Amino acid sequence: MLMKQGEEKVGYVKRDITKKRKPYHRVKKPLMFKTPRLLQKLFVSCRETFKGPATVPSPQDVNKLAHILDNMKPEDVGLSKDLQFFKPSGIVKENPRVTYSTIYQCDNFSLCIFFLPTNGVIPLHNHPGMTVFSKLLLGEMHIKSYDWVDPEVSHNMLHQPSQMRLAKLKANNIYKAPCDASVLYPKTGGNIHEFTAITPCAVLDVIGPPYSKEDDRDCSYYKDHPYTDFPNIEIDEVKEENDSYGWLEEIEMPQNSQMDRIEYMGPPIIDHKMYSIP
Repeated sequence: MLMKQGEEKVGYVKRDITKKRKPYHRVKKPLMFKTPRLLQKLFVSCRETFKGPATVPSPQDVNKLAHILDNMKPEDVGLSKDLQFFKPSGIVKENPRVTYSTIYQCDNFSLCIFFLPTNGVIPLHNHPGMTVFSKLLLGEMHIKSYDWVDPEVSHNMLHQPSQMRLAKLKANNIYKAPCDASVLYPKTGGNIHEFTAITPCAVLDVIGPPYSKEDDRDCSYYKDHPYTDFPNIEIDEVKEENDSYGWLEEIEMPQNSQMDRIEYMGPPIIDHKMYSIP
């Protein structure tokens, strides 16, 4: 997903920095924006879960991380449904722009929040070599996802104009917050997905490892075609209903894939390797 710097603001819950009078004999200490326990716990769990490129987290680590995300609320990252961005509006832009904030990023993982206005779209794209957790914090959205039927097929086949690659539909549903987190893996779980906002949405993504062109983890985009569009192609793997499958065609980066970056103004993370939460 292409991301670039922008000036558009989504807004965060204001920090309470009101100072109270204290007795003269007490030393005044600066008030801090306390990190919500679950956000810090999420960070510590990510640090323990993601071991670097070419690794997939263990089932135990996945369950632990997903459980933390399942219990997270918008307030844990400084958001509220009362912010203007999430309030209904009679004005819907024709090509609404998606924005994002990076909470934290290192070589092994990243924590990001994606803000999708009504009708905002993150087009069908893949996550090469990545494990991704997505938690819908606010709003209602449609999610469609696919996995390759044959994950070992050469990626170069997609550069042939007439070549379509078969994928199995893993999700094609509407989700409304609050809901549990979803997890996708390098070859399973709906690695190729698309988000379409029905109402203004905020999605917390945990991505490990992050996208990196230098490490051959660049983002590719796709256009899906119904399985019945090519009925003369026989595929032995297809043994279920036709509508459970589709043909994916790699395309150039769509115009609506560009995003604006906004500064993260929510609670900070304590980045200390010795810091842990029981």
